[in-house]
Amino acid sequence: MMAPPVKSGPRFNLMINVPKVRVIDENGENLGIMYTREAIDQAAEVGLDLVEVSPNADPPVCKYLDVGKFRYEAQKKANLARKSQKTQEIKEIKMRPNIDDHDYDVKMRNVSRFIEDGDKVKITLRFRGRELSHQQLGMNLLRRVQDDVAELAKVEAFPRMEGRQMLMVLAPK
Repeated sequence: MMAPPVKSGPRFNLMINVPKVRVIDENGENLGIMYTREAIDQAAEVGLDLVEVSPNADPPVCKYLDVGKFRYEAQKKANLARKSQKTQEIKEIKMRPNIDDHDYDVKMRNVSRFIEDGDKVKITLRFRGRELSHQQLGMNLLRRVQDDVAELAKVEAFPRMEGRQMLMVLAPK
């Protein structure tokens, strides 16, 4: 025998499988604890459904509502919450160990703009040829970056070598 399909959303009317529930009418008045059957009948008299609004309470709290409208409102609320949440991206800034001052300033302006927007910044330092034997230059540059953004960001991943690159990740404070 197959189980019935699982419905999403609140239980209502005959789906409520507890003997007694606390009932709140359509005006928000607490009618107290009553038998589920009786509550369903009363809701039907008013032309509404008995909807379980707080299933984990003891006894569960039910309200006289229009199920369709209730679901629609819940869906709208969920969509609004999803729309207003900010996803955090990781922006990447690439540098070289012997970067010029003006180029460095331009990159740092971008870093601070990304962090103010609430994004993480991954700073990649690319070594080529003989630069690889002077890794302390890269370390000094990343330390300088760290000092310049100290009040805006915190270091999430400290500088580390990965092949020919040195990486560091900054996150907003």
